[in-house]
Amino acid sequence: MTIAQRLAQTDPGAHGALLLHSCLPVSEFGERWPEGVPVQIHGMEGDEFFDEDLPSARELAASTPVAELFVYPGDAHLFTDRSLAAYDAAASALLLDRVQQFLTTV
Repeated sequence: MTIAQRLAQTDPGAHGALLLHSCLPVSEFGERWPEGVPVQIHGMEGDEFFDEDLPSARELAASTPVAELFVYPGDAHLFTDRSLAAYDAAASALLLDRVQQFLTTV
């Protein structure tokens, strides 16, 4: 379960959500994504775990104009974790730039 997604969908005070490496169907926590709550979804295209979530991520991204889906080349799951062999410096840097831009808007 992605705690960030649950909080964004169920807490009326949520200002935005960053979903890294995972995205559940919106129906897990409600009928639709909350209006006006921006969300970014980030994952790698060949990540066996994110591949399972990709249909839900695409559906969420298509359901609201305040959603962005970023799919990075590669197959690592936790590619942003420097302590793991899966770490991808280039993808992590791009993700960080996108997250910083996102945070200036929420």
